[in-house]
Parts: sequence; C-alpha cells; structure tokens
Amino acid sequence: MLHSFTKSLLKSASSFAFHTYASSLHQLFSFQHVRQSLGSVHSKGTSTPFDSALTEPAFLTSVESTLTKIGGGGIPCLRGVTLRNLIYLGSRALLPGVCLLFGVLGTAGQESKPAAALPPPVHLTSEQDHQRLMDLLNIKELRPGPDGNPKSPNAANVDESKVTPYRLPDPLRFNDGTRVTSAKEWWTKRRPEIVEIFDREVCGRVPAQTPTVRWEVTGVTQEDNDGIPAITKKLVGHVDNSAYPLITVDIQLTLTTPENAHGPVPVMMEFAISPEILAAMKKRLTPEQWASFVGTGPTWQHQVLAKGWGYAILIPRSVQADNGEGLTEGIIGLVNKGQPRKVDDWGALRAWAWGASRALDYFETDKDVDAKQVGIEGLSRYGKAALIAMAYEPRLKIAFVASSGEGGAKILRRKFGEQVENVASTSEYHWMAGNFLKYAGPLTPGDLPVDAHELIALCAPRPVFISSGSLQVEGGWIDAKGMFLGAVGAGPVYKLLGKKGLGTAEFPPIETPLIDGEIAFRQHTGGHTAGPNWPTFLTFAGRYIKAPDVGAAKNE
Repeated sequence: MLHSFTKSLLKSASSFAFHTYASSLHQLFSFQHVRQSLGSVHSKGTSTPFDSALTEPAFLTSVESTLTKIGGGGIPCLRGVTLRNLIYLGSRALLPGVCLLFGVLGTAGQESKPAAALPPPVHLTSEQDHQRLMDLLNIKELRPGPDGNPKSPNAANVDESKVTPYRLPDPLRFNDGTRVTSAKEWWTKRRPEIVEIFDREVCGRVPAQTPTVRWEVTGVTQEDNDGIPAITKKLVGHVDNSAYPLITVDIQLTLTTPENAHGPVPVMMEFAISPEILAAMKKRLTPEQWASFVGTGPTWQHQVLAKGWGYAILIPRSVQADNGEGLTEGIIGLVNKGQPRKVDDWGALRAWAWGASRALDYFETDKDVDAKQVGIEGLSRYGKAALIAMAYEPRLKIAFVASSGEGGAKILRRKFGEQVENVASTSEYHWMAGNFLKYAGPLTPGDLPVDAHELIALCAPRPVFISSGSLQVEGGWIDAKGMFLGAVGAGPVYKLLGKKGLGTAEFPPIETPLIDGEIAFRQHTGGHTAGPNWPTFLTFAGRYIKAPDVGAAKNE
C-alpha cells in the first residue's frame, strides 16, 4: 500500500505539493492542512499522522530508489528531494525522516578484527524489530494511538474540557516516598534516581564505553550574513570503528563565528536538516514561497551573529538514522556490533544527544569558541533531543526547546494531542528505549514512574526556554499547554536549587513571554516553527550568555 502511495505521490508531486502555488507553503504544510487533506496511514494497528508515516522504511526506500533514477530528467528535483523534505519540514518542520541517509560506525577500547571475520549487521524492518521488542517484553498487542486527522473517529483530543484527570510523580519525593529537603539530597540521591528511571524506561541507557571521535576540519569559508562577516568551518567527526569496521559513522557539523570577534564566542548549536538540502530548496522556490515557509525578517543565524555569538549546525541523522530499520547501524548499531537492541538500550533521541556531547568535545579544542557558553536548540523531534541533551549534558549552558510535544516537554500522561501510544508505534518507537512500549500495553501512561516535568527538572538550575506555536495554526498535536505544564512541574526543583520557575501555573494568553525565571515559556501565533520565538529567546538568553567585550584582545 505504501509503495503504491509513493508512486501516486511522486506522479502528482506538482499539484499535490504546491497546489499550483495557489496557497502558501506555510498553509499547505501546516499540521491541520496535512491531516485534513491526507488523513492518516496505519502502522501495526496504530493510526498515526501522515508525517510519522513518512518515516516508514518501505516508504523511504521507495522514494530513495525513485530519486536515484531521476537524474536530469523525469521528475524534477523540486518534486523529488525537495518534495520529501518539504513534506517533513512543513508537517513537522525540520524533521529528519526524509533527509539523506548517513552511514555510521565505530567502537573504542577493543581489539580490532578483520571485517571478514565479523558477523554482518542484522537487517530488520521497523515492523520486525518492533515485534521483536514486544516478544521480549511479553506484550501481545499495543493500544492504537489517536489520529492526527481531526475528522477521524479516533481523532486526537484537542478539547481542554475533555482532558481526563491525572496525577504527576513528585520530583522532590524519593522512590521510597520520603521528601527531598535539601539541594544536597537532590544532587546525591534524588536526581540519580530520576536519571536511572529515564535510562531504563524512557530514553534508554548510553553504553558505559562509547567510541572516541576524531574531528577533522574539511573546509573553511568566509561568508557575509546580511552585512555580518563570518567564518564557517565544515567538520566531520570520524567515530572510531576499529572494533567493528562494518559500520562507519561520520558526524556532520558546521561552526560559524563572527569574523571580527574579539576572543572566543558563545555558540548556539541546532539539531537540524542538512544546510545543503535547505540551500537547494531555497534555489528552487520563489522568494515569496521561501518567505512564507521560513518567515520574514532576519534569520535566527543572523540574529545570533548580531549579538556577537556563533552558531553550529549538527545533523542528527549522521549520528543515528531516524527509523527502526537503522537501529543496527549508526552509533547504536556500531556499539552493538550490528546486533539488535536490548530493551533498555538507548534510542535515537539519546543517540542524537550523544552526538551533541561529542560536538562539545570539539568546541573545547577550538580557540574561536567559548565552550563554557554553548546552548542547544531543536524543533519537534529535534526539540525532544535538545531537551534530553540538556538534561544529560552538564556542559550545556542553555536550551531552546521548540514544539517538542510528546516525549519532550509535554506531559506524557495528559490526554491531549499526541499520546504515548503514538510514540510506541512502529513509526516512532526507535526514539525511545524498548521498555517504553510497555506503557502502550499492558501498562498505561499513568503507570510511568516519571514524566516530562522531571526531564525538564534534570536541566536545573540551568535556563530552559519552552516554545510553541498556536493551536489554530500549528494544531493541537504537540499540546502547547501540556508543555507549559511540564515547565510548571519542574518549578519546585529550580526553587530548591535557589532559582525561579515560570512564576505562574496559569496558562498565559498567546504571545505572552514568561521569561523572568530560569524556566521560560512563550506561545507564538505561527505554526510548527521556532522562528517567531527567536527574538524572545535571545532576550532571555542574554541574561546568561555574554559575548566578548568589545575591544578585548583576541585570545587574551
């Protein structure tokens, strides 16, 4: 069914993807429009939004096969590569499911063996691997998640009056039920308890030993970003694969710093789609189409450079593929030597966060970077990864978590928008530990021993900015209020550590910035994008991050 859908999609690319350019890309690919136009597709008994369906290996393989045959004729590139990326970028904005696949490889601290003597990586489809995990967990079936299509009989709830009551775990109560009374108890006992639960039940465990990464600068270019001269370094992080040479991992990273900086500069690092793909898309769109897609005004990169900061772009899929079929490849497959995961092994979100930590390793060696002032930003599934990176990587200074939804800042057990059952389906399960499937059957989200507010609390006392679009434009799938409540629930931990939370438990009117504490929140009027909230974030971040003083001697 998916293959026939792919052929139909490619044949009608022009009319389908752009509606003869009659409406803006923003309107065309908003959550609501895609769901109303395309409805849902079904995966292993779970009805999921169209954007999730595009991560299905069968779909991606079919599209990749078609694209490699296009060449200069047939379907134009605008209806091929950019079609796939526009569908993702519009429906879940900057989602990686249709980016180019990147190989991955490496493990350290073990004797290398000839490749011929090693067993090849196990190849399983997402469905096969998903069933394997269910068998390991003795799960007979999973509950289907709700549809993103509002016209479906099983449509996701987006009515606040229909949210069922729930009770959140107390982040300041030990597993034995006693109360946390001091910052010392938080750091020495309670925080490790929460980390252990997230490792085992939600995100998965990073192996005790992971391969080393050798960073190589493969190019340096001078650029002009709307009047701001800058230097961009293109880097590749070669992951040591001597223990299992059958898999190769090369992490893709770029670093851009102001050319006239007076010393090392702060850096905002973004989990993002490949800039080459974005540049190719821009060339094939009219200025009006591009503006409606990315917004008007200065880009976030220009805004960052204007403050005297730098920025970095990390390509998550160069660390780990964004599908279940790729779990025996990438950094996860490399460490497991091509074998399938155990039920508490790390998922893709944790692997992407690991990639951000390796980028930080490089920044600590670069004289142009103030490695003590590096922030992380991501949107949608990359927003989930940004929050996880902030929670687990203490060297990160600040996080900008945009429209992260279920599995990110949104309360998992809240019956609004996307649900645990969706994340546990074959389209998204690879983000999480295998154990996470339990909470889609036979257990329930209410049985989860942790929730999103505790993930945010793991970032304390460092600043975190939670961003959302509007219900009318972005839709209810990511649940703006659910993310706000996640931020509210983390407040007591920040207070215990001498910091300030949101300062209110009342959901604010749209476009109201809550930025007086170390936890910040703002809902803009746009769609599935971080763009409109960058100015507010930079104002918030300016309290914590400082560029070099003007006139200071470089390397002084």
